[in-house]
Amino acid sequence: MKIATTLFLKIAVILIGILVLTLCIFLVPELAVAVAEFLGIHSIKYIIFILLYGGTLPFYFALYQTVKLLSYIDKNIAFSELSVRILMSIKYCAISICSLHVLGLPIYYLVADKDDAPGLIFVGMVIPFASLVIAVFAAVLQRLLQEAINIKSENDLTV
Repeated sequence: MKIATTLFLKIAVILIGILVLTLCIFLVPELAVAVAEFLGIHSIKYIIFILLYGGTLPFYFALYQTVKLLSYIDKNIAFSELSVRILMSIKYCAISICSLHVLGLPIYYLVADKDDAPGLIFVGMVIPFASLVIAVFAAVLQRLLQEAINIKSENDLTV
């Protein structure tokens, strides 16, 4: 049952990676050009490329770390220092994604100001907020896992 569950999660992670890759190939270039033409600032498309493609690097690293964590769960070594390190790297990846997209919020402001659509700023805050939630969740799991490992090691020493 556990292997089937982790296999399902691994497939879901891979499909998410394929979806983001497809969006990066087809949507990001068109989006950057459209925003640059809409604002009349043609050099802003390079900033959009840097922010969006730069955010995919830690995203794919976090997906790789997630697959590694799921393989540790399959091997019954989930309660180890390796898992704690993986959760820490996932936390840092989420923080870096959040930071990059927060740096892009002024672009959302420029588009919202020119289009007179203030709700667009809230749309721009979805990815940073989701990344922040993932970072907090990974930090909580990291702390809980570290405490469980400490309790396990204390119990092993007393027996």
